Amino acid sequence: MATSSSSRTIWKGAISFGLVHIPVALHSATIEHGIDFDWLDKRSMDPVGYKRINKKTGKEIDKDNIIKGIQVEDGQYVVLTDEEIKAAYPRATQTIEIEAFVPMNELPFVYLDRPYYLAPVNKGEKVYALLRETLLKTGRAGIARVVIQTKQHLAALVPSGPALILNLLRWGESVRTWDQLDLPAPGTKAAGLKENELKMAEQLVDDMTAHWDPEKFHDTFTEEVMKLVNKKIDAGDTERVIKPEAAEEAVAPSNIVDLTELLQRSLRGGKKAERAPAKRKPAAKRKAA
Repeated sequence: MATSSSSRTIWKGAISFGLVHIPVALHSATIEHGIDFDWLDKRSMDPVGYKRINKKTGKEIDKDNIIKGIQVEDGQYVVLTDEEIKAAYPRATQTIEIEAFVPMNELPFVYLDRPYYLAPVNKGEKVYALLRETLLKTGRAGIARVVIQTKQHLAALVPSGPALILNLLRWGESVRTWDQLDLPAPGTKAAGLKENELKMAEQLVDDMTAHWDPEKFHDTFTEEVMKLVNKKIDAGDTERVIKPEAAEEAVAPSNIVDLTELLQRSLRGGKKAERAPAKRKPAAKRKAA
């Protein structure tokens, strides 16, 4: 079944561009929706879990005897310790560091992975709105890196209505190219399209055009299964299964301060100036001046 919506804060930090910091909180923008079929023992209605099995012997293996390895060739593995893996984790920061701004129409949909809402905190409303309206006016998205739960992500910061959306992106090496696909040549002439065909297709698109309304589209499979489930509930056809409760995830603290006044210094190259402070003049020269 679908999980309920939650406004619980997942992460706290700040958007950073130039010398400006915008304190924000990260919230999930999606709900896991669908049918979750659990495995049950039909003899006792007990939950059925997964075992760690040695694929060669078929015997169950204890967790303490499991190590992690990466296959580099057929049957050849490089073994890494937990300490080595931990050392490779990206440094945990509380900053969404914008590295560049790109036109939104240049960001292919295939790179979009998972969206999150960003909400201002600690009196960051004004500078939050400043970035949102600037992105809307310029038609750009901020490309940034962010670390969430020890994992580094590439992300796009895009405006949507009153909100800023942090959409995690797939890395370039995770996206396949279309070079090996047999696709029609770009352009109407190269594809062999006739003018009357284009006109009729445009007319059909115009006739079917409507404003986006997600309420008009439903997961019909889930609806049909839930109708069956509710029918069985009404008939008293249910079984009692006791499951352990999941632990609540900890939320990282935040000590980010609003630095709106540094916007003008960022435009003047204040970031470089801050890294290399000017040397003080000798006392005699200062007096003469």
